[in-house]
Amino acid sequence: MNRSLKELENLLKYNFKNIRLLESALTHKSFNTNKNNEKLEFLGDRVLGLIIAKILLDKYPDEKEGIIDKKFANLVNKRTCVNIAKKLNLRKFLYLGASHKNLERSADKIVADCLEAIVGAVYLDGGLKQSEKFILNLWEKFILESVITLIDSKTKLQEYSLKKYKKLPKYTFFKKTGPQHKPIFKTEVEIPLSKKIIGEGTSKKNAQQNAAAKLIKILNI
Repeated sequence: MNRSLKELENLLKYNFKNIRLLESALTHKSFNTNKNNEKLEFLGDRVLGLIIAKILLDKYPDEKEGIIDKKFANLVNKRTCVNIAKKLNLRKFLYLGASHKNLERSADKIVADCLEAIVGAVYLDGGLKQSEKFILNLWEKFILESVITLIDSKTKLQEYSLKKYKKLPKYTFFKKTGPQHKPIFKTEVEIPLSKKIIGEGTSKKNAQQNAAAKLIKILNI
């Protein structure tokens, strides 16, 4: 086996039964117009989407579909794939034609597509269970970070108020306290039929977010 392919297998923490699948996943169309990674990338994109969707549903069984969808989009987008591909230094292992070797502007797309092609190759080589294990390993950091709700408190309260009362939440600046270099802002928020709730923060925006979060908790939204 090619020494660089073995090195990549170690980085991926996956040993291919059919090493030609990995070679295909690393082959850009500029290197071989007929036999390249485009079909594997097409497959890998679908496999990645399926597995990430399953992971999120397992991890957040009580979360609303809208929030799951935002987490999903953040995990499967090109930016995340680029970050993972760069961590693996995939460009080092790519088979590129001479016309692409020095094209920095296209490098991100090329390595992101290559990563998805590798996902497709793992699926063909080891099946769905091995693909899930493979993706969990590489995407672990980003999946853990997805525990942060991507819809902020102000947006969540706004959606609730508009849906139920057809009115926006009302924020009123209450007062500013503390020293000049480290002020504390206080803001009130209310929606129809709710009490006025005060939130504090190091800026007016933070105070609004905290006030909204408090009201969301009180209303059990």
